[in-house]
Amino acid sequence: MGSKPDDFLPFPVKEQLPGVDYCITSPPRWAEACLLGFQHYVVCLGAIVLIANIVVPQMGGGHEEKAKLIQTILFVTAINTLLQLYFGTRLPAVITASHTFVLPTLSIIFSRRYSYFLEPHERFIHTMRGIQGALIIASCLQIVLGFMGVWGIVIRFLSPLSAVPLVTLAGLGLFYLGFPIVASCIEVGLPEIILLVFLSQYVPYAIKGKRVIFDRFALMFAVVIVWVYAHILTASGAYKHTKPSTQYSCRTDRAFLISTAPWIRVPYPLQWGSPTFDAGEAFAMMAASLVALVESTGAFIAVQRYASATHVPPSIYSRGAGWLVITFSSGIYTPLLYQVIQSAFISYQGIGLLLDGLFGTASGSAASVENAGLLGLTRVGSRRVIEVSAWFMFFFSILGKFGALFASIPLPIFAALYCVLFAYVAAAGLGLLQFCHLNTFRVKFILGFSLFMGLSVAQYFKEYFLIKGYGPVHTTSRSFNDIVNVIFSSPVLVGATVAYILDCTMRHGDGDINRERGWHWWEKFRFFKGDSRSEEFYSLPYNLSKYFPSY
Repeated sequence: MGSKPDDFLPFPVKEQLPGVDYCITSPPRWAEACLLGFQHYVVCLGAIVLIANIVVPQMGGGHEEKAKLIQTILFVTAINTLLQLYFGTRLPAVITASHTFVLPTLSIIFSRRYSYFLEPHERFIHTMRGIQGALIIASCLQIVLGFMGVWGIVIRFLSPLSAVPLVTLAGLGLFYLGFPIVASCIEVGLPEIILLVFLSQYVPYAIKGKRVIFDRFALMFAVVIVWVYAHILTASGAYKHTKPSTQYSCRTDRAFLISTAPWIRVPYPLQWGSPTFDAGEAFAMMAASLVALVESTGAFIAVQRYASATHVPPSIYSRGAGWLVITFSSGIYTPLLYQVIQSAFISYQGIGLLLDGLFGTASGSAASVENAGLLGLTRVGSRRVIEVSAWFMFFFSILGKFGALFASIPLPIFAALYCVLFAYVAAAGLGLLQFCHLNTFRVKFILGFSLFMGLSVAQYFKEYFLIKGYGPVHTTSRSFNDIVNVIFSSPVLVGATVAYILDCTMRHGDGDINRERGWHWWEKFRFFKGDSRSEEFYSLPYNLSKYFPSY
C-alpha cells in the first residue's frame, strides 16, 4: 500500500511546546512541587561548589572560607531567584553564580596589589573586598541597560534564526563542564550518565501505569544511587593508594565542608568588610556582566520553551525601563529619585549583581543553564517549583551543616548531570529552527557560520590562555586584555553576535526575508499587548502592573 499524501506533510509549528505536564501557570501539588524543587536545589549546587573550589584556594582561603562562601552564594541565589520570579521576566528560572565571571575574578585574585598579603586569611579578605567592588560597579552596567531599555531594543530585532545560536550555544558552549570533569572519576561519573538516561528515557515507557515517578524524579534516584555507590568505594579503600587528584574527584570524604561549616549562620551584606574599588578590575567585570546578560537571554528562551509559554516580549527583559515618571492611580507623580529606584529595581539582573557584590559571593549571577535543562527533563515548568527551590536554598544556606552534606557530593556526579541537562538546552535552541525556512542558502550560511565561529573562536582563546597563561590580546593594559579575553572566550556571545549581525544586514535573497528568518512568528510579541497570552504569562503579581506598565 502506498503512503497517503498527508503522511509527507511537515509537523506543524508550535508557539508553545506541547507535552509539558505543568506549564508556567499550572502548579503541581505541594508535595510533588517540594520534591521537584529539591531537585533544582541539588542541580544548582554543582555550579556553586565548582566555582568555590576554583576561586577560594587561589584567594588564600581554606575549607572554612569555602563553606561560608557556598552558604553566601546559596543565600543570594535564593534572593535573586525570587526577585526574578516576582519582578523579572517571571519565568521559572534560577538565577545563580555564573562561570562567566570566573576569568575576571581570577584576574583580580592574581593582581599584584594582593600579592603583598602573606597571611592566607588576610589575603582572602582583601581579595574578596576587591571582587566585591568590581561587582558593585559592574552591576551599574546591567541596571543602566535595563533602566534605559537598551536591552529591550536589542531583543526587538531578534528573530528565531538569530536566536538558534544564542540558545544552542548556551548549552553546547559549556561542554568543558561535562565529560571532561566526568572523566576525572570515570567509575563514578559514567554510571551516573548511564543511570540517568536509563531512568528518565527508558523506565517510564517500560513500566505500564498512569503515574510513573521516574519521569520526574529520575535525577534524584540517579544521584542517590551513585552517591551511595561512591561512598561504598571510598569506605572499601578503593582509592587509598591513588594519586591525590583522583582521591579529590572520587572520594566522598575529601570535601571537608561538613566539618568546617557552621551549624547556623545567616549571610549579611558587607560580611567580609568594606569593598575596595579599582577601575581596571571593574571594566573587566563589566565585560563579564555583558556576557552573562547574553547567556541569560539564551537560557530564558530555553526556559520559556520548556515552560510552554509564548515568546517573551522585549519589554519584559527590561521591565519598567525608560520610565522616569510613573503615574499612580491617584494621578500624582512620584519624586524623581523614587522613580529611578523603582525602575532600576525592576532591572532585576543588575540588582542581582549588586547583591552579589554587597554580600560577597566572589562571582556574578546569571540564569542557570542547568536548571533550564532540568525543566525539559522533568517536563515541569511551573513557577511554584522554582519558588520552592529558592526556599530550600534559604534553608540550607542558613543551616550550614545540612547544606554542606549535599555540597559534598563528588563533582563528577554533578558533571554527569550536566551532560544531560545542557543537551536539553541545546535542543531547545535547535527546536527554534521550526520557525525558519531551512531550504534557503542564506539561512544555512548564517546558522552554520555563527555556530562554527562561536565554538571555534572561544576555543582558540581558552586554549591560548591555558598554554601561555594569558590571552591572545596581551598589551600593557591588563584591564583591556581582560575585557577582550572575557568577551571572545564566550561561545554564546561570539556566535549570537555573528548571527544577529548577519541576520539584520544580509537582506539579499529571492524570497521573503522576514519569513525565511521566522520574523513573522515573533513579530506579534514585539509589544506586550500584541498577544493576549503575554499578559497571562508575564504580568506582575499583586496588581503591580499598573505601576510598571509594559508595552
